[in-house]
Amino acid sequence: MLQLTQFGPALAVAVAAVVWPVTTWRLVRGPRRRPSSPWPLLCMPFLIILLSAGPYALISGTPHATDPRTLHHSFLLVAVAQLVGACGEEIGWRCFLQPLLRTRFGPLPVSVAVGTVWGLWHVQVLGRSPAYAAGFLLATVAVSVVLGLALDGTGGMARLLLAGAFHALVNLGMLLFMDEETGRTAPMVLFGVASALVAAAWVRRRTAVTIPPTVEGDPGA
Repeated sequence: MLQLTQFGPALAVAVAAVVWPVTTWRLVRGPRRRPSSPWPLLCMPFLIILLSAGPYALISGTPHATDPRTLHHSFLLVAVAQLVGACGEEIGWRCFLQPLLRTRFGPLPVSVAVGTVWGLWHVQVLGRSPAYAAGFLLATVAVSVVLGLALDGTGGMARLLLAGAFHALVNLGMLLFMDEETGRTAPMVLFGVASALVAAAWVRRRTAVTIPPTVEGDPGA
């Protein structure tokens, strides 16, 4: 359920806190702005899994749903473990590296960079087929874009819990409705494509919100 590698990013933050305590605390704490409604963000994992598992069931000819009661541990324990492990990663990715790079670059390129590092951190995936690894990297970059844009300007415990919850929900969805852990390429590629579609919609949504349309007579028209 939990892997020690999940806490590598948290360990890196702990080391940074010893070397640069003030800077690290400022980055992890983030701005004190109150976050907007979390529900649009927390609905995205369900959409990603739906867009992944649905086509995979059609392609393979069978649904790949797993009854939570058949897991080796209770589903509640698995869910809690997933959340803890996800937060162990997210304190490094979204709560430290993202705001660190954000001091120099915009939210979109920073999110792509963090997603790339996040994907390469899972070095064992690179030992799979090229298509499998590409699908996984596409997914980490796309999910990073969604989280980076959604949580930009949000700090502290809210940022950690929202990123961790999103991450855990995706993992739980993959556990229950996909079988990419077997090494099959199709589910991972579909997961990457589904994540990219959601990320593209999120980028478009952000652009529509932040850039008002020009009107007749506007000097910018």
